[in-house]
Amino acid sequence: MKWKKAFPFMLSLLVLAGCATDTKNEGNQGAPQDGTKGSFKIGMVTDTGGINDESFNQSAWNGITRAGKDLPADVKYLESKRSDDFIPNLTRFAREKRNIIWGIGFRLDKAIIEAANQFPDSNFGMVDSDLGGKVPKNAIAVTFREAEGSYLMGVLAGLSTKTNKVGFVGGVSSPLIKKFESGFVAGVKEVNPKATVQVAYAESFTDATKGRSLAANLYNGGADIIFHAAGGTGKGVFDEVKTREKGKFFVIGCDQDQARLAPDHTLSSLVKRVDAAVYDISKQVKEGNAKLGRVITLGLKEDALSFPQSKLVKPEVTQKVEEYKQKIIKGDINVPSK
Repeated sequence: MKWKKAFPFMLSLLVLAGCATDTKNEGNQGAPQDGTKGSFKIGMVTDTGGINDESFNQSAWNGITRAGKDLPADVKYLESKRSDDFIPNLTRFAREKRNIIWGIGFRLDKAIIEAANQFPDSNFGMVDSDLGGKVPKNAIAVTFREAEGSYLMGVLAGLSTKTNKVGFVGGVSSPLIKKFESGFVAGVKEVNPKATVQVAYAESFTDATKGRSLAANLYNGGADIIFHAAGGTGKGVFDEVKTREKGKFFVIGCDQDQARLAPDHTLSSLVKRVDAAVYDISKQVKEGNAKLGRVITLGLKEDALSFPQSKLVKPEVTQKVEEYKQKIIKGDINVPSK
């Protein structure tokens, strides 16, 4: 499996991983954080997972800080401690006349629509929601075909398990996370019909303690591999697997390359290139050629999903995952997403 570095439509993009700036949060909702100064201004409002969730919020911030350096731009974020913070945070950036304001995470969908309608002269970006297909003229929605990548992680798990029991830990049970679950289960069953998939939801993207407890139950129940799609809650899965015997218990990460959290136990990670998407669209807004009022959907065909290689995975398994990837791209496999 090759580590892809750019989408075809993102011609100028370099790998963005690891480029987040060192920031400190202040105040209940999080004071705006300054990046590279410039006349172009980008704002980002996080979901409740926060900027250091090791997941989609952090990935988006990586892309925005890169934009701050490259464009250049003044970049700031506001952390949402609860859903009631979404509208105030978006409003604050709109009143600052930021050129594009990003909302990260599907739970900001209603807030993005409300803010976009209230501030028609501001531009808004939404990650992980199609806004019900009714995207305001001054907004753009970015979604991913997560089930395609989850299917491949299922193929990886199904071919790697020794116990024929694998686990899935989800964050909040929602249509988005159900796409991860459905794809993963289908991939496991495709290559290993004898395997069973045990599913558990934390109903949180921030509760690492709950994530660890769910992982412990799954491992104790016989699962030797767990794939999580749980945001910050997924940190708990890594905390738990590190207490287990090397070579027998494994984890598959999500959203970012999470191998560093448990390098001796991580088979791979399903990396959504949220960083690349927010970078490229922010750049288009600055250059005046962004096409707003629409939904962009990204998947394997657009190289929007990546899979870091691990020495823990057998070469023949890696090859098999690549074969299934090509089948999905060619349309030979219709991956379920519900």
